Amino acid sequence: MKEISKAKKGRKKGLAVTAIFLALVIFVVTVMVMNSVKPDRITLGKLDRNVKGTAFIRTNQVLIKQLHDNWLPNDLFWPTVLLDNMPNFQIGELEVVRYNTRVLRDNLSRMRTTDRLDPSAEAAFTSLSNDPYKWWFPSAESKWKLAYKSLDVFYQDLLEKKSNFYPRADNLVELLNQYASLMGGVNTRLINAPRDMKRALAVEDEPKGTPKDPKMVDINIPWFQIDNNFYYAQGVAYALHESFMAIRIDFIDVLKDKNSVKLVDKILENLRRCYFEPLIVFNGKPESVFANHSLNLSGVFNDTRQKVNSLIVALKQG
Repeated sequence: MKEISKAKKGRKKGLAVTAIFLALVIFVVTVMVMNSVKPDRITLGKLDRNVKGTAFIRTNQVLIKQLHDNWLPNDLFWPTVLLDNMPNFQIGELEVVRYNTRVLRDNLSRMRTTDRLDPSAEAAFTSLSNDPYKWWFPSAESKWKLAYKSLDVFYQDLLEKKSNFYPRADNLVELLNQYASLMGGVNTRLINAPRDMKRALAVEDEPKGTPKDPKMVDINIPWFQIDNNFYYAQGVAYALHESFMAIRIDFIDVLKDKNSVKLVDKILENLRRCYFEPLIVFNGKPESVFANHSLNLSGVFNDTRQKVNSLIVALKQG
């Protein structure tokens, strides 16, 4: 009887351990899945279309709020510390927002480069320059919150005509030049499929003619970084899409004048094509049955970059 009783206790203990283990697994999977969901497309509320810049500012505010509400790259605690896809996606988003606020501070909010910097635009850019991996003193999230508030002040000042937003062709060209540079760097990181190649010409140094001393970059990317680069590029593409949606609103007069509205629409279409979700990010060879998702994304991304360059030319010469 005692042996039977011991066996029953052993089985109960085993079942309890199994139940705890299963509950832990379910908890971890649930938390990781919930934190791996990509953001939806941005829907702006009612805007005063007579005040240029409102779409651009509100779009960047929404992007910053997305980052603030669930910032993952600086997580120190289990289980979200195990994630790498969504944190890289968020770093990609952050890069675009940083470019946007820098051009807002230096160009879009000033008539001339000799004009004083708008204090709210300057504060937003400074806050976004914080180390994104910092967990404390100060945390990245606290700085994103300050950036959001600074842009909100700028937005209110814009409505009250205390701040300025100049949707000129030269300002848009400056913003697009920054995008093209960023996209060139991203595309270089995506070029990882040709495994017989170790180095390649940097995408941003490709163009006209043959440079005397071309910049070469390593493309022999370790297998464990392939998905990191893929999701980083997707984060950049997502934030660029939302930024171009805002550009289409605030710069519509310039785009119509330069016959470039259709070109912007094509850029938006390409950026939407970057928003796909493979079950597993593969790095297959050309003859493999497995796709090379990085090169698939790179093809669309590079085509988009070429169209951005075409838009720059149209704005300068159109």
